[in-house]
Amino acid sequence: MLSVSNLSVQFGKRILFDDVNTTFNTGNCYGIIGANGAGKSTLLKIISGKQDPTSGNVHLENGKRMSVLEQDHNLYDAHTVLDTILMGNKSLYKIKAEMDALYADYSDENADRIGELQVLFEEMNGWNADSDAAAMLSNLGIKEEFHYTLMGDLDGKQKVRVLLAQTLFGNPDVLIMDEPTNDLDYETISWLEHFLANYENCVIVVSHDRHFLDAVCTHISDIDFGKINHYSGNYTFWYESSQLAARQHAQQNKKAEEKKKELEEFIRRFSANVAKSKQATSRKKMIEKLNIADIRRTSRRYPAIIFERDREAGDQILNIQGLAASSNEDGDVLFKDIDLNLAKGDKVVVFSKDSRATTAFYEILNNKEKADAGRFDWGVTTTQSYLPLDNSEFFNNDLTLVDWLRQWATTEEEREEVNIRGFLGKMIFSGEEALKKSNVLSGGEKVRCMLSRMMMVRANVLMLDEPTNHLDLESITAFNNSLTNFKGTMLFTTHDHEFAQTVANRVVELTPNGVIDRYTTFDEYMQDSKIKELRKKMYSVTA
Repeated sequence: MLSVSNLSVQFGKRILFDDVNTTFNTGNCYGIIGANGAGKSTLLKIISGKQDPTSGNVHLENGKRMSVLEQDHNLYDAHTVLDTILMGNKSLYKIKAEMDALYADYSDENADRIGELQVLFEEMNGWNADSDAAAMLSNLGIKEEFHYTLMGDLDGKQKVRVLLAQTLFGNPDVLIMDEPTNDLDYETISWLEHFLANYENCVIVVSHDRHFLDAVCTHISDIDFGKINHYSGNYTFWYESSQLAARQHAQQNKKAEEKKKELEEFIRRFSANVAKSKQATSRKKMIEKLNIADIRRTSRRYPAIIFERDREAGDQILNIQGLAASSNEDGDVLFKDIDLNLAKGDKVVVFSKDSRATTAFYEILNNKEKADAGRFDWGVTTTQSYLPLDNSEFFNNDLTLVDWLRQWATTEEEREEVNIRGFLGKMIFSGEEALKKSNVLSGGEKVRCMLSRMMMVRANVLMLDEPTNHLDLESITAFNNSLTNFKGTMLFTTHDHEFAQTVANRVVELTPNGVIDRYTTFDEYMQDSKIKELRKKMYSVTA
């Protein structure tokens, strides 16, 4: 279907890819993974023809069509939503545009050409194109009233959905998608997972969403050491098997027979889990054969995120009564009548259809903003640590990372450089990296610094507003494992499905008409039919 031959990419002295040869086949979904800077997005740009390699070539089988998720959200601002979708199939749209122009200036001279175009249009199922595009838009939450609106008049999140529909339109032979779940809500991501899991053609995707990769991928394509290696299975299988391979490599003295038994047991366990999952029936032969033998050690570094507590909190954690907030911009009610009592050990995923609501909630609890109504009281034995959505105020100085982190040291021992470097080292800031200036950090580096700060504070209550933003898969996985093991109490908001499902034991949804509060897993909450009906009511204007 799609082949990459002798591909090399070099920037100056840095070699990104070195003589890569690989193929992407029909019926498979390839999840491209690799450390930050490994070349994931560069690979997609080269495959889609938007960037030239240093050497080598990419070949798409004759007659096959490729579709690429557009990253420039303003590219189609002058076009209607429906036309933007149709442009996803360039050949079809070109025929339609020429037909429309000839119809508008009809004459006997162009009648033959119109007839030729009509035949081509029918062969491409063009007469159903508008209805097919409208159905896809509706599935992605774009109501019919917006279908003839100019793209420039849509908000950012609506544009993302339209561009996603454009990519999927017309059943392309190869789908190229870079972070397709960004700015999508849980329901839309769930729809996309189902769509791609049943997609018959070839999909190549880069994503930091582990649940998404697990739901849709038949193969993981690992970029490491300048090469690309395909592994059957989803992300969880790749991660667990790579960890097992690393452990076995470290156990040099372990007998070969013992290692073989350990590998076989791992395969049996994972195969059983796959057989019980939706993957087994949603995409044909999702994992035909699981084989750990070829899994290699990785060059990736995983941060050591360990949240400890100076003291254990008492039974009284947080009491909230009648809390309400509205938007400063347009006066919209974000939430009201919020009554909550946080219990010791609760790990609560807090979410809302309006992301402004959850951010306002945390800002109020941290005395950054004032509520419109209500009150809250923290237990006297609690200490709180907060990871805000916007951390820019923490990095408006030119301190080195060592001096930056020292601001939150509380004892002379903690202020010593060796201890400060210890906290930074756990977050992969070692050696000279610890002397970087805090105002030149990337988004991911800032979040890792904030996590170092939180670890130093040793609070017994954590509040996290979209903690996985800007993090790579390695940091997200380590972070997830850390929060699962954390013994304290948590409030967190995330678009990372795996985070929500594996960490939370309680779900709290903030709405303009009150709160929905359930002790349950996130998946059970989202799938409960009674809760679905209640959610509709709580977001309705007349509720």
